[in-house]
Amino acid sequence: MVVAVVAAVVVVLGGTAGTALADDTEQAGRYVALGDSYSAGPLVPPPSGQPVGCLRSGSNFPSVVAAGLGATDFVDVSCSGATTADLTAPQKVALGENPAQFDALTGAEDLVTVTIGGNDIGFGEIIQECALRSPQQPLGAACRDFYGDQLNERIAGTAEKIAAVLDSIGTRSPGARVAVVGYPALLPDEGPGCFPVVPFSPGDVAWLRGIEKDLNAMLADRAAAVGATYVDTYTPTTGHDMCQLPGVKWIEGLLPTSPAAPVHPNAQGMEAMGAAVLAALGAPVPAAA
Repeated sequence: MVVAVVAAVVVVLGGTAGTALADDTEQAGRYVALGDSYSAGPLVPPPSGQPVGCLRSGSNFPSVVAAGLGATDFVDVSCSGATTADLTAPQKVALGENPAQFDALTGAEDLVTVTIGGNDIGFGEIIQECALRSPQQPLGAACRDFYGDQLNERIAGTAEKIAAVLDSIGTRSPGARVAVVGYPALLPDEGPGCFPVVPFSPGDVAWLRGIEKDLNAMLADRAAAVGATYVDTYTPTTGHDMCQLPGVKWIEGLLPTSPAAPVHPNAQGMEAMGAAVLAALGAPVPAAA
């Protein structure tokens, strides 16, 4: 069962920023959302847009942001499995091809959000390896031992790619405010996790938590370097990770209990991420449903 669920995870995961949309702005004209599955919202109803293989949701955080800002021209080209390379070149997905995401940038944007980098370091592969290796040493840290320093090196290498992405957005959309949206809290922010419900040993939980925080810190640093806004979605989702009970968790585990892809935000998680983006932009945050 774990192998089948992990396979589903792998399928899913596969210039200077402008100053438009000032902190006191409550409305945006053209808003373009770029990114991977943590932007697209795979399997969160309702499905939206083409190609269907991107698994884009009409309730994902960009949709929450567009509604909150009253965007008059909202374009969401985020796609599950996207890497930084898929921003500049077409991405092959089931039943079609997602055009290069940067093709959506016309230069008329008021706001651009981008959630990218997780697949560059191998999110899907990491989940697969840890779900298979960690249970073999429940008192150890088999996944950490397998990777060693590899993931830290991947994060360092991805930093250059993120810098290039942000420079290109700044060139293509010189008048836009750019928001780099980080990744939500997938695992408990402290403690041993919830083995075997989420099959990561306490040692691997601590290590994986650190890797995600390092990735988010890198994204924040790259955003600051070009004057873009970094949106922390980790803090607002802490306590709602995949170890929590249904109704409390905003991130689904390897066996989802509400409509969402494994190890991804559900509808509540997407709403929380959207609220974090709106707050970072200085826009009113809708009351939780």
